Amino acid sequence: MSEITSENRRVRPAAIVVLFLTVVLTSCLVALGTWQVQRLYWKLDLIERVEARVHAQPVDAPATGEWPALTDPADYEYRRVKLTGVFLNDKEVQVYTVTDLGPGYWVMTPLKRDDGSSIIINRGFVPSDKRDPASRAEGQPAGRVEVVGLMRGPETGGLFLRTNDPTNGRWYSRNIPQISEASGLSDVAPFYVDADAAPNPGGLPVGGKTLLTFPNNHLSYAITWYILAAMVIAAGWYVLRNLNAPKSKRDED
Repeated sequence: MSEITSENRRVRPAAIVVLFLTVVLTSCLVALGTWQVQRLYWKLDLIERVEARVHAQPVDAPATGEWPALTDPADYEYRRVKLTGVFLNDKEVQVYTVTDLGPGYWVMTPLKRDDGSSIIINRGFVPSDKRDPASRAEGQPAGRVEVVGLMRGPETGGLFLRTNDPTNGRWYSRNIPQISEASGLSDVAPFYVDADAAPNPGGLPVGGKTLLTFPNNHLSYAITWYILAAMVIAAGWYVLRNLNAPKSKRDED
């Protein structure tokens, strides 16, 4: 009789498989939840850092000698800066975009500084019917100007299934090296500056359109992964309980 009881209570191969799968799935789900918690703290730090930068007093834009150190956009993006120079309006590039004002273009214009270097300024948004600079001549200043805005890291991608085509003047990302090359410019900053909302003559371009809203759903994602991990543990325990129960007990269940 004792031999039968021992036979009934031995650990079955199926139970080992279920235990293994439970451990693996739970570990993966907990790891995903923990990663989302880490992302949550990263996002909160990013939001706090951006808020501090955009509301700070503007400082002088980095000098040419500082450019080589600007390798990580996280170190400088959204820093509020001021700079003076002359717009090279004949080298303007329009980058397609969609904003809260509808579809249109970012007006990207190099600003030549006194030392001969240039910084490309995103002067703001113009609607599609105002893409041609001649249709907004009032907003093309010819003299010395001062710009206040936010430093931004260069974009490398584009829209879905659309990439920059400099030869035909079709732009979908604010790729500074490409824009500089297409415009025949040298000694150009590795970043660009989003101009603030100071009005331009004629009302265009419309500046101050930098997107400063960052989605933060990491907490809900983390909770979801942890709940799924708990469900896997509960399901694994239930299956193991029934697999390892004596035959008479399983027959009763």
